[in-house]
Amino acid sequence: MRRKNLIVKRKVKNKNLLNKNLKIKKIYKKFRTIILNNIGRNNFALGVSGGPDSLCLAYFSKLYTSEFKNKMYILIVNHNLRKESYKESLKVKKILKKNKIESKIIHWKGKIPKSNVQSEARNIRYSLIAKFCAKKNIRYLVTAHHADDQIENFFIRLFRGSGLTGLSSMAETVSYNSKLKIVRPFLNIKKTHLKFATLNYFKTYIKDPSNQNEKFLRVRIRKYRKTMEAEGLNTSSVIKTINNLLLANKALNYYKNRALYKHVSFLTQNKCLINKKIFSEEAEEIVFKSFSGILSLVSGKYYPPRSKKIMNLISRIKRIKYEKSTLGGCVIEKKDNFLIISREAKVKKVFHQSMK
Repeated sequence: MRRKNLIVKRKVKNKNLLNKNLKIKKIYKKFRTIILNNIGRNNFALGVSGGPDSLCLAYFSKLYTSEFKNKMYILIVNHNLRKESYKESLKVKKILKKNKIESKIIHWKGKIPKSNVQSEARNIRYSLIAKFCAKKNIRYLVTAHHADDQIENFFIRLFRGSGLTGLSSMAETVSYNSKLKIVRPFLNIKKTHLKFATLNYFKTYIKDPSNQNEKFLRVRIRKYRKTMEAEGLNTSSVIKTINNLLLANKALNYYKNRALYKHVSFLTQNKCLINKKIFSEEAEEIVFKSFSGILSLVSGKYYPPRSKKIMNLISRIKRIKYEKSTLGGCVIEKKDNFLIISREAKVKKVFHQSMK
């Protein structure tokens, strides 16, 4: 099978790739439908790391914008985490330019994270991209999250004891903040398929050495998956479970939004008032989801605190002697029959943090 694919790579011309390769054409049609339904003819941004999934995203976006005459902004983030970071960014830019795709390198100039490196790098990446989008008035960001990312996130959150929101992983679209919407067109597509398209078009991609470093849980999960797949727990089965959880989560979000409308008043963007009746009139899971959303919104962070911390906060609030505490960049204080949640003064607003 591999030999056959190599022969295809040599014979196919880039400009006729979709017409001559039905497998790539099928993947692109899925991408095109999702982008058309969510973005249409609007301009959009995308981040490219040089990996096979993000390069495939760049290629498909080029095809899409050629058809619909809208503009794409391809951003390469130099995290400055290693000495080689800038050289790697230039290498990605060169690969794109060779295939007549324009891109821009944006640089992180803040402190270099010493712990939770993958998570912090992700936060840096999304904050930089969000700032760029705000300046250019771009309302859509397209990411290359795929089926394998979905599954890895599912198991990472399972190990952490996440609730329904965490286990339902990533949705096809999500609001990053009030001005930026994230669209993920590859969530039901395997990474191997994206890699196939990338190698046929670009002939190359950049390997991330951290993808082989077993100190990261995500890397270890990839190895566990091979054992699980041998036992019959394949990609399709897990994706089906995640999609079922997403449907259940949507139903709960309806009741969460109703509870927020009934019990919560925003005094400013960074401060709100919660009627304590929410604890007696709403189900426990609805209370939890409401607090999770409020803490994220008030703090200005994309990710709320961990589930366990939010549950501990709710337990403390229910005690008679509760007065004041902090969590996730927010101050939560009791006043008569209300709770006041406001952003901590020391917390600077960062454009919502990300998602891969």
